[in-house]
Amino acid sequence: MHYRDRRLPVRERVEDLLDRMTLEEKAGLLFHTIVTLGTDGSLVDDPAEAPAAPARTMIGDLAMNHFNVLGSAGPRQMAQWHNRLQELAENTRLGIPVTLSTDPRHSFTDNPGTAMLCGPFSQWPETLGLAAVQDTDLVRSHADTVRREYLAVGLRVALHPQLDLATEPRWSRISGTFGEDADLTARLATAYIEGLRGPGGTLGPDSVAAMVKHFPGGGPQKDGEDPHFPYGQEQVYPGGRFDHHLRPFEAAVAAGATQVMPYYGKPVGTPYEEVGFGFNRDVVTGLLRERLGFDGIVCADWAIVNDHPIMGEPHPARAWGVEHLSPAERVRKALHAGVDQFGGEHCPDLVVELVRSGLLAESRIDASVRRLLAEKFRLGLFDDRRYVDPDAAEETVGRSDFRAAGAAAQRRSLTLLETGPLPLTGRPRLYLEGVQPAAAAPYGQVVADPADADLAVLRLGTPYDPRPGRFEAFFHAGRLDFPEHRLKEILALLDAVPTVVAIHLERPAVVPEIADRSAALLAAFGADDTALLDVVFGRARPEGQLPFQLPRSMEEVRAGRPDVPQESADPLFPFGHGLRYPRP
Repeated sequence: MHYRDRRLPVRERVEDLLDRMTLEEKAGLLFHTIVTLGTDGSLVDDPAEAPAAPARTMIGDLAMNHFNVLGSAGPRQMAQWHNRLQELAENTRLGIPVTLSTDPRHSFTDNPGTAMLCGPFSQWPETLGLAAVQDTDLVRSHADTVRREYLAVGLRVALHPQLDLATEPRWSRISGTFGEDADLTARLATAYIEGLRGPGGTLGPDSVAAMVKHFPGGGPQKDGEDPHFPYGQEQVYPGGRFDHHLRPFEAAVAAGATQVMPYYGKPVGTPYEEVGFGFNRDVVTGLLRERLGFDGIVCADWAIVNDHPIMGEPHPARAWGVEHLSPAERVRKALHAGVDQFGGEHCPDLVVELVRSGLLAESRIDASVRRLLAEKFRLGLFDDRRYVDPDAAEETVGRSDFRAAGAAAQRRSLTLLETGPLPLTGRPRLYLEGVQPAAAAPYGQVVADPADADLAVLRLGTPYDPRPGRFEAFFHAGRLDFPEHRLKEILALLDAVPTVVAIHLERPAVVPEIADRSAALLAAFGADDTALLDVVFGRARPEGQLPFQLPRSMEEVRAGRPDVPQESADPLFPFGHGLRYPRP
């Protein structure tokens, strides 16, 4: 069969395979949903343990071969599980290999809808932390490490980087961005894509494809609410900055990104149709394909077609603006918009039904299938990269030099907002909150009472309004200041003993009283206790600069325009603020 001949150009292999495919096989290619990882390396066959359906069903019965991996395991088990999936796929009629994707899994975030804890992979700062260092070489090195660790276990599509601009401080997805500056985001996004692509300059067998998101920029959410949920579906542009949010995507396309994900939100008060971006032809075809010249894969964000349960709770389809359409009509509208693939769905029968009923031309399906097959060929999945080596996976994932590089990046990303007595010397008596005593033991004597301490070290998270629902609770949105009772507790400690405060900024916190009364103040964007204490005691140098402003008040936040960056004329700390220790 010609499509198996690696000597032929990709275009010829694609056309040969396309000619052999049934409509059902083509339709299966258009769906990209969650598959459950067996922690012991086995396939998960129990439907009750598979959020979508068991892999055997999706590969064997639905002709699907793109999956988003849920869960984690040891490197050997992940590699073995991947190989078993590929064996299933190889035994189908045409033997089309599986492409596996993943959300970020190299940092500290634990949200099943956006990112996973690092598990066996090397641990780095959040994307915000990489942005705080503002070093393209660091970002390229990080992405290259991600590439090598992903390749080892068969992960070939990164559902990142996230190129949204953090212009609405309350939005729950800010931690995965490069901050609020379009030029910085564009520069770092380019380096990230280059690192994932690897040596050679073009996407190839040693690459991980980047699915950049969320086109045309998911930052300007009304009231900072997220469009995973019906109340957050509106994206608004009162400052007239729609095109400003496109700039990182222009850079990504120029850098050779081959996949793009539109967001759930719908534009309000713009010239564009008020429907979710995955259904929006003016945005996907008009802006992305025609204006930006993108001819790669467009994959809709997860679950825009069907209602679905998450963690045992019902959730409506994120079909904002087209709720009145049937699932089949939503599929047709998204394909008409220019989408190639549906994330989080496994209903190829809807595509077959549309074609057989004459409502959709098979040639339209062929256009998307060509893009999807070409990516598989370029990634070497039909050739040497179909299977991975479990021994090599164990040797590669979490390798000591990768861990050391991630740990060094954590230290560099810490951002010194107020120095006070830092760096500390000697072995003071330390009172700790939010820091593990075992981590602090090498630096000083840990005491149980602030009255006995020379100094306190307090780690805080960004405040938020808790939300109901098992899934919704993972999305930290709403207020950015501490409730009165909690602030009172914090200030009591700060008044009782000189306190070094380190606040993990997953969003721009409002902390004027804490800044005023702490002995020293640091911003963290993903750093473990040892990294923090190394910086506090001068064993490492903080290099971070704030990737967004820190506002002075919630009144200022509420008065801001969601699409406008760096809007405050008098922030508590400005964009780019970060102090340095004097050099010895």
